[in-house]
Amino acid sequence: MHNRATRSKKAGGRFFVALVLTALAQSSSAAVNYTVANSVRRNSSSDESVGLSTTGKGTAFVTPRAKGTSLSMKRASPVAFGSAAKRAFGGVKMAATVSCEASAGEKERKEKPLTYPPLHNFRNSFSHSWVNQLSAEDPHNLERSLKRSSGGHPGRPVFNGHYVPVRPTPLRNPKMVITSDELMDELGFHRDERESDAFLKYFSGDVDGAFKGMEGGDEKGTQAKEIVTWATPYALSIMGRRYTNNCPYGDGTGYGDGRAISIAEIVVPHDLDSIGIDHEKLYPHDASRYELQLKGAGQTPFCRGADGRAVLRSSIREFLASEAMHHLGISTTRALSLIVSDSGDTSTRPWYSDAAQARELPSMDDPRLSRYSDDQKREILQQLAAQMKSDPDTLQQEKNAITTRVARSFSRIGHLDLFARRVEMLAMSEGDHPVKETRQYQELEDMMWHVCYREFYSEAYEPYFDNRDAKAAAMKLLENSLGGISDMVAAWIRVGFVQGNFNADNCLVAGRTMDYGPFGFVDVYHPLSAKWTGSGEHFGFMNQPNAGFANFAVLVESLLPIIDANGGDGEETRDEWLEKAKGVFSDAVGKAMRMKMGLDGGPAEVVNEADELWEGIEPLLRGSRGDWILFWRQLTYVAAEYKNESSDYKGMLKTLLGDKQTYPFYDKLSEKEEASLLAWIEKWHKSFSKCYSDGSPSAPSPEETMRLANPKYVLREYMLVDAYLKADSGKTPGSPLPVTSDYSGVHELYRLIKEPYSEGTEEQSKKFYRRAPDESLTAGGTAFMS
Repeated sequence: MHNRATRSKKAGGRFFVALVLTALAQSSSAAVNYTVANSVRRNSSSDESVGLSTTGKGTAFVTPRAKGTSLSMKRASPVAFGSAAKRAFGGVKMAATVSCEASAGEKERKEKPLTYPPLHNFRNSFSHSWVNQLSAEDPHNLERSLKRSSGGHPGRPVFNGHYVPVRPTPLRNPKMVITSDELMDELGFHRDERESDAFLKYFSGDVDGAFKGMEGGDEKGTQAKEIVTWATPYALSIMGRRYTNNCPYGDGTGYGDGRAISIAEIVVPHDLDSIGIDHEKLYPHDASRYELQLKGAGQTPFCRGADGRAVLRSSIREFLASEAMHHLGISTTRALSLIVSDSGDTSTRPWYSDAAQARELPSMDDPRLSRYSDDQKREILQQLAAQMKSDPDTLQQEKNAITTRVARSFSRIGHLDLFARRVEMLAMSEGDHPVKETRQYQELEDMMWHVCYREFYSEAYEPYFDNRDAKAAAMKLLENSLGGISDMVAAWIRVGFVQGNFNADNCLVAGRTMDYGPFGFVDVYHPLSAKWTGSGEHFGFMNQPNAGFANFAVLVESLLPIIDANGGDGEETRDEWLEKAKGVFSDAVGKAMRMKMGLDGGPAEVVNEADELWEGIEPLLRGSRGDWILFWRQLTYVAAEYKNESSDYKGMLKTLLGDKQTYPFYDKLSEKEEASLLAWIEKWHKSFSKCYSDGSPSAPSPEETMRLANPKYVLREYMLVDAYLKADSGKTPGSPLPVTSDYSGVHELYRLIKEPYSEGTEEQSKKFYRRAPDESLTAGGTAFMS
C-alpha cells in the first residue's frame, strides 16, 4: 500500500485512465477524426500497445495486432468487430422473451379483493440492507458538516459514511398520472392498492402520513417495521478523470443524491405462500430484492442549492423511458409510478420558447470552406449539425412531480470511487500506516461487499464472504460488471439510445441503465448524435462504448486498494483488466451490429463480412442523414420478404426505401447514392444467405434475429414533447397553469412501448412509424436540450 501511495504522490492527481479526446474539425483532409487513447499504457510505441479509438465514422475498438504487424494510421472502421464474438449478447431478453403474461399467483392476487390494509404487505417486506450493512456519518463529522451548512439550506458536506437519513418532502395535492401494472404485480402489490390514499401518499413523499393510524402493528400484535429513508454520497468521474472542482466545497464532499431519496428496500418471496416468513432468511435464493427511490422528492444534503424537485415534463420522460428500455430488453431501472402535484407545487425552470432553434449552419458556399471538396464540406457541416445546440432562452413555471424508480440496487461506480479516493488520500498522507485498520478502508471494503451482496450474490458474495476473501470477491465483481456494462452500451447502440451524461456516477456497477434526464433516441444518424447540450463528443452516440470503458476503468481503480491490501498486485491487475475490457466491449458491440444485419450465428467468414458491410453503409447513413430506426427496420422487412435464394436486388431496394413516410433518409438519395445502396444490398444479402445453412434447426431464423434486434417503435423526442405538452399545456411563459390536464398522450405512449418489436396496430404504425418531423430536428427542447 505504501508503494501505491508513493506512486499517487508522484502522479500528482493522475488520471487512472485519462482518455484524451482530440477533435480535428478542419484538417487538410477535412476528416472529422478524433482519437481516444489510453495515456497510461506502458509501451506506447509497441505494436501490441493498443488503445480504443473512434473516428468520425463511428466507434472503433482496436484489437491487438500480431507481432510484426504495423499499426495503420488510416481512418479506423466505425465498428471493428474483432475476430469473433466471444460473449453472448449479455443475456439481454429480447421482446419475444419479455413476457407480459401474469403467473397464476399474480392473476389470483389481482382478482381477489383487497383483504388487508393498503401497503400492509409492502411494509412487512421492508429489508433495508443498505442501512443495515453500511454506516451513516459519525456524530463528530455530522457536527463538522452542520457548521459548514449555509443559512437554512440543507446542502452541506458529508465527510464519511455511506448514507444520510433524510425524509422526502411530500407533494401538495398529489394526483396519480400512471403506474406500471406489471411492476405493481412484480413487487407484490394488489391492483386495488393503487387507488388507495396510502399508496398515493407514500409514493408522493408522505411516507409517514401513508401509515397514519397503523403504527401500532397488526391484529396479531406484530409491530410494524420502521420506515427508513436515505440519500447517498458518491464521487464524480468523467471519462476516467476524477473531479472535485465543481463541488461547492472544492473537495468532493458535496456530491450525491441531490433529489433522489431511497424510501424502501423490500424482499418479495418467489412463492407468495411465504409472505410473513423472515425475509432475510429467504433472500436471495427464494426471493427478489428491490430498492425504491423517489426522484424529485425534495432537498437532500447533496442538492447544491437546487430545490430538489422534478417537474412533470422531465418526470414523464423518466417514467416512459425507463419502461421503454425494459421492454426493449435492455437492463434498466424501472418506473413504478408517476404522481403530479395538481395545482400545488411548482418550480421555475429554464427551457426553450417556440422560437428557439438550432444555430444556423454555414452554407456550402461559405468562404471558410472554400479549400475543401463538396464531400468534405458536407462532412464538416454534418458534424457541426450534430453539435450546433443552444441553451434555454426563457423561464417557465412547471408542475412538480415525483417518479418512483425501482431497481435491484442503485449501487453506482461513483459509490466505490468515493471511498477509494478517501483511502488513497489517507495513504498519501500517512505513508506506512496500516491502511486496513482505518475507517476509510473499512468503508471501502464494506461498500464492495454490499455491492456483491446486492448485485452478484451467487458469484461474488456467497463463495467469499464467510472467509472475507475480499480480493477474490473484487475480481468476481469486476468480471460480472464488465459483462453487464459492455452489454448495456452495445444494446444502446442497437436501439439508437444516447444516455447523454454517462459519467461514472451515472453508471450502475451491474450495467443497468439509469438517469433518464438528458437522454434521447437517435433520429438522424451521426456518430456524435446526442440531445444534451453538454454531451460533447465523448458521450456521443457511437462513443458510448468508450465512455463505458472509461467508467469500467474507474471501477477497476476503485477496487485496487482492496486488491493491494489483500496480497494482490494493483498495477498488474489494472493492466490485465483494462486489456481484457477492450476485447469484451468490442465483442459486445460487434455482436449487436451483426444482429442488426441478421448476420449473427453464421459461419466464421460472415464476421469479417459484417465488419466490411458496416464500413460500407456507414458513410451513406451519415452522408444522407439516415434514420437509425427506419433503416434497420426496413432492412428487416427486406430479410423477411426475400429469403436466402432471392437475387431480386432492385426489389429489395424498393422495399428498403419504403414509402413517403418510411423513406429511411432525411435527404433524398441521388442516383449515384441509390446505385451505391443497391450494390451494398447485394453484398449484404449474399452474406445474409449464408446464415440460413449454418444455423441449427432450433435457432431463430436470421430474419427473426433481425426483427428482435431492430425495434419498430422507440420514444422519439417529438413524441414525448407532444405527450408532456398535452399533460401540462400551461408551460408557455406567462400563461397560467391549466385547470385540467390531459394524460392520454402519456398512456398512449405507454401502450406503444410495451411491444416495440411488434408491428402494432394500423393506427400506431401510421402515427409513430415514420421519420421525425423536419421541424423537430432543429427545435430547442426537441432536437437538443439543457
